Amino acid sequence: MDRRHFIKAGAGIGALAASGGLAAPALAQGAAAKTLRFVPQANLANFDPIWGTQYVVRNAAALVWDTLYGVDDKLTPQRQMVEHEEVSSDGLTWTFRLRPGLKFHDGTPVLARDCVASLVRWSARDPMGLMLKAIQEELVAVDDRTFRWRLKKPYPKMLLALAKNNAPCSFMMPERIAKTDPFQQISEYIGSGPMKFVRGDWVPGAKAVFERFADYVPRAEPASWLAGGKKMLVDRIEWHIMPDPATASAALQNGEVDWWENPIADLVPVLKRNRNIKVDIGDPLGNIGAFRLNHLHPPFNDVRARRALLTALSQEDFMRAIVGSDDSLWKALPGYFTPGTPLYNEEGGEILKGPRDLAAAKKLLAESGYSGQPVTMVVAQDQPVTKAQGDVAADLLKKLGMNVDFIATDWGTTGQRRAVKAPPAQGGWNIFFSWHAGADCINPASYTAIRANGDGAWFGWPDIPAVEQQVGNWFEAKTLDEEKVAMRALNKAALDNVVYVPSGFFLGYTAWRNSVSGIVKGPLPFFWNVAKS
Repeated sequence: MDRRHFIKAGAGIGALAASGGLAAPALAQGAAAKTLRFVPQANLANFDPIWGTQYVVRNAAALVWDTLYGVDDKLTPQRQMVEHEEVSSDGLTWTFRLRPGLKFHDGTPVLARDCVASLVRWSARDPMGLMLKAIQEELVAVDDRTFRWRLKKPYPKMLLALAKNNAPCSFMMPERIAKTDPFQQISEYIGSGPMKFVRGDWVPGAKAVFERFADYVPRAEPASWLAGGKKMLVDRIEWHIMPDPATASAALQNGEVDWWENPIADLVPVLKRNRNIKVDIGDPLGNIGAFRLNHLHPPFNDVRARRALLTALSQEDFMRAIVGSDDSLWKALPGYFTPGTPLYNEEGGEILKGPRDLAAAKKLLAESGYSGQPVTMVVAQDQPVTKAQGDVAADLLKKLGMNVDFIATDWGTTGQRRAVKAPPAQGGWNIFFSWHAGADCINPASYTAIRANGDGAWFGWPDIPAVEQQVGNWFEAKTLDEEKVAMRALNKAALDNVVYVPSGFFLGYTAWRNSVSGIVKGPLPFFWNVAKS
């Protein structure tokens, strides 16, 4: 029995449960209505939203830590913790004033010095933060509610840097926590967001719990993505970790959980037949599959080895492994940017088009000096997207004559290991797999994975001046036409040098019970204004 048939067979348990074959747990009606039970995309194995960039951590962090600004559904920055800001006429001095009454979960007030320490830690890890750090003159608290950021040169995209939804977001923490080394994980989880993290109920691999913060004061504006009034309509949110899709499907159908973040496409027909469940595309901006290479160590420190993969790779194979046979759920992607958005282009994408050429790929691999050494591939098995990509990639590398060292692990361990810069034989890696939300890949501002600034780059640490030059050209562009010129050159430079291997564009589903309302489409699950009857 293959994987797809096995999962579908397991999901049948849910159909029995939905028809009364299995009993749902007995819960008091009032308590059940105040508790939202959610199946996240992966285990919350660690909980530091600055140290790493895993979406599952960012999604939990958005409940616990608030931000100075937040992007709305038009990707426009809006004030969140900030009451107002001023920028000097020369663009060099930004002054921010916090709105009154902000509190941390331990009852202490949010002060300007907390924000300064949080921004210092964030700017050491985030690409836009690193750009700001490079031109920073000073970042200081002026009084309890005011801080000032003075720069050596203007940075017009300041508000986007502070509002963006891609990880690491600039979450505000108490000063004592924010002073933790940005390359070490925090050990205390106190924020000022709408929900408190119940550390005593946290069982990594099984459950994470959040409770409503009574002293949180939402903004008056309507909620829109990370902006506006984050009104919590439930008292408690329980994350139930279910890496097996058939188990998650059965639990949703049986009413044991209320919302499943990312059901796999194979099970969607089963869920759609259940009158108690709603299924929809989670985010119309979709996702870009990522086959991430380590540029520090052989063989992929040589661009010819990286280009060999682009020459041989079939994006259709990767996409069908992720989404199945529904052609409406995927597109070939000869580049790095989100299809259908203003700056999308396919410049330099010929290497990913047309018939795949294994002979040419093998020739490139030989020219790179590859001679059969193990290629360590770290593949998270509890993420359907990463497992599917890993299985297809292992087969591809073997066809190219590569010696595959396949490390089957979980997403939390992948997050730990991909941060290791040591050689693969000493605990490092050559390849891991991920994906990037389409909302993150519209332009270079929030696209961490496209950057190629060496130690400041995302895991894999590409150091490619030609790519960084075009990133800079985009930041300095004054018109849309100038942005498009820079973006075409950026797409080509990134493909020529293979920052990473894009495995295609795909859409994903989300599913919830009819008793839940207020779910909106977007790049992460927004729990505010979600109610349960």
